[in-house]
Amino acid sequence: MTIEWRYTVEQDLGILSVSGYLGPDAVRRFAGAVGWVVGRGTGPVIVDLTGLRGWSAEGQLAITDAARRLAAADRSLELAAIPADGSLVPDGDCPPIPVHADLVGALTSHSTRHGEAQEGRLEWRTTAPGRRHSRHAAE
Repeated sequence: MTIEWRYTVEQDLGILSVSGYLGPDAVRRFAGAVGWVVGRGTGPVIVDLTGLRGWSAEGQLAITDAARRLAAADRSLELAAIPADGSLVPDGDCPPIPVHADLVGALTSHSTRHGEAQEGRLEWRTTAPGRRHSRHAAE
């Protein structure tokens, strides 16, 4: 089983929404999505796990690796709606990873800290394994 992902830039931050199961078979695809994120946008990245059915130990390590990659690009990683079947326990050399109960809470946290959101949105997503779709939507 693999994952599907969608990356949206809004409110001066990125939102990487992941669905499916983040297990050993999906780690490479997740790392590719993180590479896409690193190359596009600036500021913090919220990984929205609302659609994730679960994760393995390898999937959790992929999350901490993503936090390191983003930190190397002067960006932070935050999680929203982690799966109920586990908690994330990063090792000592991992940057802090704030965890929010849901995406609304994560977005509220940022709008409270940084003022009003700016207009417009940019989005990339997988449409099927191996295919990507991009679009720009002005609001």
